[in-house]
Amino acid sequence: MLGKSKGTGLDGSFVQCAGCKKTLFKREFEDNLYVCPQCGHHHRLTWQQRVALTFDDGSFQELDSALRSGDPLEFPEYREKLEAAMAKTGMNDSVVAGVATIDGAHVSTAIADFSFMGGSMGSVAGEKITRTLERAAEDQKPAIIFCASGGARMQEGLLSLMQMAKTTAAVAKCREAGAPYIAVFTDPTMAGVLASYASIADVILAEPKALVGFAGARVSAQAQVTKVPDDFQKAEFGERSGMLDKIVERRALKQTLSSLVRVLGGGVR
Repeated sequence: MLGKSKGTGLDGSFVQCAGCKKTLFKREFEDNLYVCPQCGHHHRLTWQQRVALTFDDGSFQELDSALRSGDPLEFPEYREKLEAAMAKTGMNDSVVAGVATIDGAHVSTAIADFSFMGGSMGSVAGEKITRTLERAAEDQKPAIIFCASGGARMQEGLLSLMQMAKTTAAVAKCREAGAPYIAVFTDPTMAGVLASYASIADVILAEPKALVGFAGARVSAQAQVTKVPDDFQKAEFGERSGMLDKIVERRALKQTLSSLVRVLGGGVR
């Protein structure tokens, strides 16, 4: 079971698609893995739903769960926002990390959850991503990271931006160790996350129509000097431009990841 969806609209037996706005039968929507059967819109998943969809039953073991962000800059209302996000989501930060198996193959993994402060990358999220990659390098097993973020967490200032360099260095450790690294762009994958560990994976997959870009849509619109394609900053544009390798529908994602893990080597113990 993937559990209940968040933010899908109406209560009771029906939900509203965030894409086409049509009313859907809730059971049909959930059975279709939170993808609209009318327009194909891939709704955002919680980290628990992502784990249930991707990994072998009961195989996921969370690590680094005690890590929590401080308030190093004493940014106004940051501590209150952190506590509110923790209470709302039951998470300590925007990324959950651990180890799991996928069709029997062992992997190191991290899953970003947009429901925690927009999936923003602060010190804790960056540390968890780094440890995920370092575990993969040390154990010579694949790393799979699900990206979902609006970018760096402004309330932590340069400490947040440092995570871009730190996570990028961790990717280099995987390369040196021969540990494959697969990134999955989900909606949205933006800004400092895209500009660091997300875009330098060995293989980059994306869910259909995921928002992928550096600046937000409104900022990009203000900077445009020429007309851009209608799907600019969408996964489909990124695939055509060579930014990512393949767009994979949610129902086929586990099999695709399993095949990649076995083809790229390692992971089976």
